[in-house]
Amino acid sequence: MKIRKAGIILKKGFKKPRRIAEEIINWFSEKGVKSVVDQVTKDLDILIILGGDGTLLHIADKASRYEIPVMGINLGGLGFLTAVSIKERFEALELLHQGKMKVESRLLLKTRLLKESETESGSADYLYALNDVVISKGDIEQIINLRTWSDQEFITTYRADGLIFSTPTGSTAYNLSSGGPIVQPQLPCILVTPICPFMLESRPVLLSPDVTLVTQLAGKADNVKVIVDGRFTWKMVENSRLEVKTASKPLHLISMPQKGYFEILRNKLNWGGTGHKLPNRPK
Repeated sequence: MKIRKAGIILKKGFKKPRRIAEEIINWFSEKGVKSVVDQVTKDLDILIILGGDGTLLHIADKASRYEIPVMGINLGGLGFLTAVSIKERFEALELLHQGKMKVESRLLLKTRLLKESETESGSADYLYALNDVVISKGDIEQIINLRTWSDQEFITTYRADGLIFSTPTGSTAYNLSSGGPIVQPQLPCILVTPICPFMLESRPVLLSPDVTLVTQLAGKADNVKVIVDGRFTWKMVENSRLEVKTASKPLHLISMPQKGYFEILRNKLNWGGTGHKLPNRPK
């Protein structure tokens, strides 16, 4: 990977990312690489995220549209996406400069809310999600009914507190806490997971990445929100339709070559405790 110009995105409101950014700018300068801060433009060869997963999520849409590879240095909490630790930053930069970092393609979703009068060929703009698109009820006492289709085939009417449409990357986010499966990021699919379903038989499903999902409120409900990658986006009303499908361009996510997906899961989710010696695979 030839790097001529790098973008550095800072976690807002903290001094530490600014200090580390200055170190990275100096490191790039010694390699003859120009750096800019808090800008995402199509002439960038790499984006370095200094923050947590939330910081990365906010720029995933633009990065994927411009096809800019992204490397996250974790200054936040769990850091599933920003998987390079602060201690590894210069090791990771050196491997990046040598072209030895691992680049993965991560599926994104695109979504739009269509009003009752709008057709599917209408002009409503799409928003993009690397993790998930969530329909969430606003009132504690109400259950919402969501008629849901996969292309032209009716799936079911979910009676639940809400509904999660998730990418494999987002399977370890809200989907996981709602009882959905963990999915390897390389598996192309869309997850549909009800939130606290009224009927326990209402289970999560994995669908082809080629389908278009449509959900409509069945009956009136107050303050039903659509949240795209953690950001409140729309209020959903009766007869409006939420459309979710796979975006045409993935996000190119850079990670340390020696770190496997399940190693990250063991460390972040504390599977089996930490510090245990790994067993040898039987021959």
